[in-house]
Amino acid sequence: MSDDIWQRDEVQSPCVKVCIVHPAERLCTGCLRTIDEIGAWSRMTNEARAALLEELPSRAGRLKQRRGGRKARIG
Repeated sequence: MSDDIWQRDEVQSPCVKVCIVHPAERLCTGCLRTIDEIGAWSRMTNEARAALLEELPSRAGRLKQRRGGRKARIG
């Protein structure tokens, strides 16, 4: 069986299967998309998907680093 059968000519989802929504920012901490963007992904054009993917890295700064556990003790 070849994986080529399942390849599609479309922009793939940025999902990394870490689906936790940040309570204040309302962004998925895994892929940085909003719930609305996640829900609309299958209906988005390739152009809209590509534009969203370009924007996602700039959202990372909105999620503050956790200061508990080992990280808080080390620094």
